[in-house]
Amino acid sequence: MTDRNPASAHRPHRHHWRRDVVELAALFCAVAVADGIANLVVHGPRGPVLLVASAIALLVTAAFHTWWARRHSHAPPHSAPPGDPSAPPGAQDPAPAPAATAGTATALWRMRTTVRDQPGALAALCTALARNEVDILTLQTHPLPDGGTVDEFLLRAPQRLPSADLTRAVSRAGGHSTWIERADAHDLVDTPTRMLGLATRTALDAAELPLALRQLLGRCTIHSIPATTLSGRPHAGADAPVEGVLESTVMRLRDPSGGAITVERPYLPFTPTEFARARALVELDARLGPRVPRSQDVLTLPEGNEITVRRADGSDQVAARAMHDRCSERTLGLRYHGPVSDADRYLGHLLSPRFGRTLAATTASGKLVALGHLLWDGDETEVALLIEDEWQRRGIGSELLRRLIAMASEAGCDSVYAVTQAANTGMVAAMRGLGLPLDYQIEEGTLVITARLAAAPAAARVPYEAPYEAPYELSHEVAHEQRAATPRPSR
Repeated sequence: MTDRNPASAHRPHRHHWRRDVVELAALFCAVAVADGIANLVVHGPRGPVLLVASAIALLVTAAFHTWWARRHSHAPPHSAPPGDPSAPPGAQDPAPAPAATAGTATALWRMRTTVRDQPGALAALCTALARNEVDILTLQTHPLPDGGTVDEFLLRAPQRLPSADLTRAVSRAGGHSTWIERADAHDLVDTPTRMLGLATRTALDAAELPLALRQLLGRCTIHSIPATTLSGRPHAGADAPVEGVLESTVMRLRDPSGGAITVERPYLPFTPTEFARARALVELDARLGPRVPRSQDVLTLPEGNEITVRRADGSDQVAARAMHDRCSERTLGLRYHGPVSDADRYLGHLLSPRFGRTLAATTASGKLVALGHLLWDGDETEVALLIEDEWQRRGIGSELLRRLIAMASEAGCDSVYAVTQAANTGMVAAMRGLGLPLDYQIEEGTLVITARLAAAPAAARVPYEAPYEAPYELSHEVAHEQRAATPRPSR
């Protein structure tokens, strides 16, 4: 598209008399040449032969010009080194390499690289990818405060192309701080659609905020720092400002339920765009307030009694404490491996959606008779059950455990463990009933049973490789204090 200045569009053209004189002189010259040729043809001895030869030469010249124009009119311009100021416009865009054939095996890659924010920088990068037969499926740009730009690509490349060669090609084209990892079909969803999905999940369930942040930001570690410790003292590091803080590989956000949420991703710095998206999810969670899905399932026990299974939260703390009071010392000892005191101090943590998920089983009259906890514990996930004495050996524990395992699998956990005692035959039988590979280990006089879930394919990350991290975890200081102040066993 050609831009036109509106001010000059209506400017009258100047009439130049010199051009008229030149045109008139050319006209007289043409008339003189034509008259000379006519006299030569009519009065010359070989006039007809000269006329026929002139016509043949004219036809040959016209045919040659037509052939040349058809062959070279759509030819690509000659390539020139990127940044060469002497090259004509368009000369820096060489013809792309031929695309891979339909039978060529391909792989999906997610790549992020930093380029200078100047004209032609992105074009040079795309040209380098095209030379390696790499197809760009999606592209996102993340502007940086210092004037640079982080470009995030979803690429389809030939299977034979190593990631190291792809990184070197990007580096030669001007990209730096390049990060690349294998992608899958789920990454084909565009960013607006992904954000709407995460916002919907967060709006329906307060416990989804940590998992939504992890899906948004990739592999990262999320620490939850409560406003106060279990002993009631203010907690250090829980005073995040309302607008949040972004510091390269760490972002701190104010937790709507109190305290702060710290997200760490050491292998890849956060961009301001990612920080704005994460803060938008946290603000949505704050506006909606505490909430859990109200769906519930009614189960009929073998003896005919009906039990309702639903999600539990902080509003069930009074009912949970009443159930603790009805349980025998043996039942509480098998669950907490010791005497229970000051249950109010830690029941709030166990029922908080920030630290995991809890299922409650209630009778037809609404009395809470069983609790099942799925707790994020660093890079591991713990399951725990507490069932009132009168309702044990009826299949309630197996049903709660099966649902907790399904939640852990949806959250991306590759294993869950339960800390119990060999005398707790009910818990051992429930774990065996899952039909999953189990590992048994004795630690500090307790039995630790680990169930291996169906692990998702590990992503090959270049150049960074790190062990799998849980989608959400307590800060190490909080976890240590919680274990020290509660009867919950540690591994």
